[in-house]
Amino acid sequence: MRKIILATNNQHKVQEIKRIFKLYQFLTLKDIGFDKEIVEDGLTFEENALIKARAVYDFVKNNTKLDCAVLADDSGLCVKAINYEPGVYSARYSGLGDEGNRKKVLEKLLGIQDRTAYMQCYAVLIMPDGETRIEEGKTYGLITKSKIGDESFGYDCIFWSNKLGKTFGQASEEEKDSVSHRAQAMSKIKEYLDSINYKGIDDQEY
Repeated sequence: MRKIILATNNQHKVQEIKRIFKLYQFLTLKDIGFDKEIVEDGLTFEENALIKARAVYDFVKNNTKLDCAVLADDSGLCVKAINYEPGVYSARYSGLGDEGNRKKVLEKLLGIQDRTAYMQCYAVLIMPDGETRIEEGKTYGLITKSKIGDESFGYDCIFWSNKLGKTFGQASEEEKDSVSHRAQAMSKIKEYLDSINYKGIDDQEY
């Protein structure tokens, strides 16, 4: 089994990535005993993804017998009319979780006609030897005036996908994966790993 350490404990992210990386097995931060706080103080999605990947890579090298690649991503929503906020602060925009974040975006857009937005993702892969690969994904749409569809994950229920003609909250898993920012970035990473026939080594004595 091809094994990768995924630098997140966010189960929504884990499930999205697993759908893309068929025939791969993932270890989460919890699985490897990583419980440190990672300070994501980068100014861009790319910088934050690198911070996460490097923190976990260093932990793995210094504290485990694993010989697996580390995969991290940082992603979020960028809304044109509010200076491309929430951007890198997407997950902590309001300090009140997903519902508070959505409410803050909708309140800032009250009375504004231009609701153009995009979702962006940077994925960072660090191979066991330290080689680093970075890929980007971006998908365009609009911010709706109210929530539509499944409200369980991030901004999905207020992000209207131009390609799908519906919100991500209304889309099936297959539909979302066909256009999403994360799927685009992660698919490029998977293509690379497939091309080199990657196989991570997993010593169970973490």
